[in-house]
Amino acid sequence: MAAASATPTAAGGVMAYELASLLRTLRHGRALAGKQDIAEAAAILKPANPDAIRLGDDCAAIPDGNGYLLLASEGFQDSFVRSMPWFAGYCGVMVNVSDIAAMGGRPVAVVDALWSDTSETAASILTGLHDGARTYDVPVVGGHTNMRSTHNSLSVAILGRARHLLTSFDARPGDVLIAAIDLRGRWHDPHPFWDASSALCSTEGAARLRGDLELLPCIAEDGLSRAAKDISMAGLLGTALMLAECSGVGMTITLDDIPRPDAAPMERWLSAFPSYGYLLTVHPEDADAVIARFHGRGIAASAIGQCNETRRVDVTWTDEKETFWDLARTPLMGFAP
Repeated sequence: MAAASATPTAAGGVMAYELASLLRTLRHGRALAGKQDIAEAAAILKPANPDAIRLGDDCAAIPDGNGYLLLASEGFQDSFVRSMPWFAGYCGVMVNVSDIAAMGGRPVAVVDALWSDTSETAASILTGLHDGARTYDVPVVGGHTNMRSTHNSLSVAILGRARHLLTSFDARPGDVLIAAIDLRGRWHDPHPFWDASSALCSTEGAARLRGDLELLPCIAEDGLSRAAKDISMAGLLGTALMLAECSGVGMTITLDDIPRPDAAPMERWLSAFPSYGYLLTVHPEDADAVIARFHGRGIAASAIGQCNETRRVDVTWTDEKETFWDLARTPLMGFAP
């Protein structure tokens, strides 16, 4: 879309048109359509105890004595597994570990379910899975394997544990919205993946990645935040929308303040799925301390907006402002309080 990739300008109505066009493209993209599909599945798979296990979070948080067991899974499209088998296997661990961290937890173990049409393809996928498990220090403890399938497909589930939760349900009006994203990465063309992880499989690089993830449970345990999500395939604005819906709040987000690589066009960056990217809400007095923790590890972080009572996600860019989504009129996943 030419308008959304043009050079930003505040002259006349050009910037207003550009922002409206950008948000329209994101609003009608496949990523958010996929999130809307969740409502249909949730209507069928109703939890037995919705007060104890709330739908809409990055992981199921199961009360377990001194904390919570965290359970999550990820599935990967056949086209992705077919085109990038090693990276698909690596992502099986990476994205699940990110979900655990987004809940304030630490990973315990993963299991996989693999279908492949040849043993050679399976070996590439499993090698990626093994490398991801070694990098993030989380064991693969079992799963399902089929090397005589008609297609190549992968899903991976993870178990973790948290002492204090970060959830999708605890953002409050007045909270500051912080984005923390590792910009030390590269695009995995043609997919929308910003990968700041897979090049760090060495011992030193792996230790850095694990230390970066440790920031999230430490922030939770130190009481600096109660609400967070990892930036998913829905992109930054879509993830903010999911967080706003689950918490029953609105948000105003300033695009100029979002951490972004110098050469990344705004539309592509807002559609990106970063290997390390989180949104957190914090009390205003704690914002500087949280940002400083990320900066201390070389991770870009900044306050990009604020929560309010409107149940709208409004976006500003330079001097223009547009509504991205009005949850009071159009639910996304249907998980409003």
